[in-house]
Amino acid sequence: MVSEHSAAQILVASNRGPISYTVRDDGTLDSRRGGGGLVSGLSAIGSEADALWVCSALGDGDREAVRRGVGEPGVLMLDIDAGIHHDAYNGIANSVLWFINHMLYQTPLEPVFDLEFRRQWGAYEQYNRAFAQALADRAGEGAAVLVQDYHLALVPGMLRALRPDLKIGHFSHTPWAPVDYFRLLPDDISRQLLRGLLGADRTCFLTRRWADAFAQCCTELLGAESLKGTDIGVHGLGADADFLRERAHRPDVEERLSDLRQQIGPDGTDRKTIVRVDRTELSKNIVRGLLAYRELLSTRSEWRERVVHVAFAYPSRQDLAVYRDYTAEVQRVADAINAEFGTEGWSPVVLHVKDDFARSLAAYRLADVALVNPIRDGMNLVAKEIPVVSEAGCALVLSREAGAHEELGEDAITVNPYDVTATAEALHEALTMPVAERSRRSARLAAAATALPPQRWFLDQLNALREQR
Repeated sequence: MVSEHSAAQILVASNRGPISYTVRDDGTLDSRRGGGGLVSGLSAIGSEADALWVCSALGDGDREAVRRGVGEPGVLMLDIDAGIHHDAYNGIANSVLWFINHMLYQTPLEPVFDLEFRRQWGAYEQYNRAFAQALADRAGEGAAVLVQDYHLALVPGMLRALRPDLKIGHFSHTPWAPVDYFRLLPDDISRQLLRGLLGADRTCFLTRRWADAFAQCCTELLGAESLKGTDIGVHGLGADADFLRERAHRPDVEERLSDLRQQIGPDGTDRKTIVRVDRTELSKNIVRGLLAYRELLSTRSEWRERVVHVAFAYPSRQDLAVYRDYTAEVQRVADAINAEFGTEGWSPVVLHVKDDFARSLAAYRLADVALVNPIRDGMNLVAKEIPVVSEAGCALVLSREAGAHEELGEDAITVNPYDVTATAEALHEALTMPVAERSRRSARLAAAATALPPQRWFLDQLNALREQR
């Protein structure tokens, strides 16, 4: 990897980087390396490549690391003013762009695009400009730059103006809103966002559905000619089967597996499991999933004491009040189900809210049924990961609004995420699916889920960008 001051030939830009820092009590810095598709993908190019990852300092530990000059080769962490980052990240990216693309607004009351929004939008522009400038300064002649996600939607256009020689790609990890919903944004802002992304040589999405929605927004808001300079690509990120299967059998997972089995029921208890693993994003639809499970127990009394809903809901974005309220509602509904139906030897819901990857993998292994019912999701890798790891094969209850449905829908039980009654019936269908059919479907789900693992997903984008004329 290159040093942060060398000219790089491959650059990745994202809000969150591959490493984070915390300040220990003694004042020293502790570093932690992250995971995910980008980290796995970038490893595919090898440590000898002239590559640089540009990211933001996200907390006090990161900012202190930048000030002390602490870092690692191949990573450039930008210490952007904390107030600007807060307004860009929480005020615009997570409270506006996320809500638009996931269609989450309660429109009688929101959104409100007023002077405060305009002030925060100015911070979003500054945040994107800082990334564009850093990339322009560090990129070698004709380098390939892969910009990630809605936090940096303006970067391609800004970078194009600074460095027209570069090959620029942008990847959206979220859905893209249909044009009528996208038009909730102020007219000038919607056009600015589209032009920002059209500054890329290639702008890419997880599914054809999201790519088509983006193209329609461009056509209707900017005109058909606007698309002529940009290719639109689709790259459906898949699960990393080798990593998941190896990681799922390490000692810490075995320990969590034993604990979970005890929580599900004493030794010898033959109970089926419905597993979900999510962050408490508003889009993940956890509350309706719990309500569907409650309705299953209400209308199908034969499942009482014979099934356990293993629900992991890891808190997300707790600095935003609406997310704190949603997390509390998840806990409240789970407690209410246990109070209504639970017996001395059976807790209908086993809920965990502390993030624990090893415990998630243990739950994957135990899953008879996987419940993935988002309101709207760019892909949803959990839907792909559980069939890969499930020991007995699992039935997948999957929202038609998850990007993963494009690849997995044929072998899943499809649900409308708003229809609690139909979801309860789908859970019953999944629980009663014959073992042989469940095994066949699970094998096909696992094969589809791993068709484009992270390393190939990244290389496909990089190669397509480099080969573009």
